[in-house]
Amino acid sequence: MPAGVDKGLASYGPVVYRYDATLTRWRQSVRLTPGPLKYAIVTSKKDAAGCNIHASLLGLYPFRQEGGFHIMDNIGLYAIEEDSIHAENIDKQIDADFFIFATKHKSASGTKSLSVHVPGNFGKAELGGKEKTLCIAPASLLKAMFAELNNQGKQLESYEITLETVHHGPYLEKPVMFIEIGSSENEWGIKAAGEIIARTIVSVLQKPVPECKTVIAIGGPHYPREFNKFLLRTEYAIGQMCPEYQLPNLDEGMLKQMIEKNVEKVEFILLEWKGLKGHKEIVKQLIEKANLPFKKLQEF
Repeated sequence: MPAGVDKGLASYGPVVYRYDATLTRWRQSVRLTPGPLKYAIVTSKKDAAGCNIHASLLGLYPFRQEGGFHIMDNIGLYAIEEDSIHAENIDKQIDADFFIFATKHKSASGTKSLSVHVPGNFGKAELGGKEKTLCIAPASLLKAMFAELNNQGKQLESYEITLETVHHGPYLEKPVMFIEIGSSENEWGIKAAGEIIARTIVSVLQKPVPECKTVIAIGGPHYPREFNKFLLRTEYAIGQMCPEYQLPNLDEGMLKQMIEKNVEKVEFILLEWKGLKGHKEIVKQLIEKANLPFKKLQEF
């Protein structure tokens, strides 16, 4: 641990990194040198939406090639061979502080969508990552991306712009998020959608990301419409999110990860009370043990 850090927190520039004493090491590579934060945008060559977004970034902005990737100021653009959800520990290969995966989203409904979320697994690691292991949520960055996506996405008719709750891989030890085009082959290659994602990413990353008061959220569906509204109408950012269908996997250890694995300090736990369904009492007991206040979504 760096000298002088004795209370589990260290602040470098606009970012606060937490130290998890139970893991006995930093979950984060903290850059002690001055200068802007480094961002890595990662796309997969196997992913039609990722290729679309990658091409849009190169077409709209003056990225220059440097070795096997492209760079513009403090933003690196990388195209990888493997599927994004299986790019385990790519933060050990790429020098960056934050990782943004630009990918496809696939759903059975086929709903046209633009979405953002944090990777991780509350249960089995069936689609990359590690079992019962969350990644570090960049809540303020996620909020900024979601707000800008809502702004840019007005150009596309009949697209749902939404958060998704935590799911799938890969596992990284740096803050990481996904931004996606959904939800079928019909949408993945649409140039306008790729350009909207590209503009959203660069618009956010080209200026300092405001640090927001941060909460974690529990309850509701995978596409949490009520949390969408909360994020847009309040000053708060949302880090980790556990939907109702994952509540059987939520135990003391997973709640501890939800609280600790955020770039920002968590103010309280936000509950979608009706969306807890039959899990209300169990969730309340877990929160009491965690010694963190909770508020119901209906209070906002």
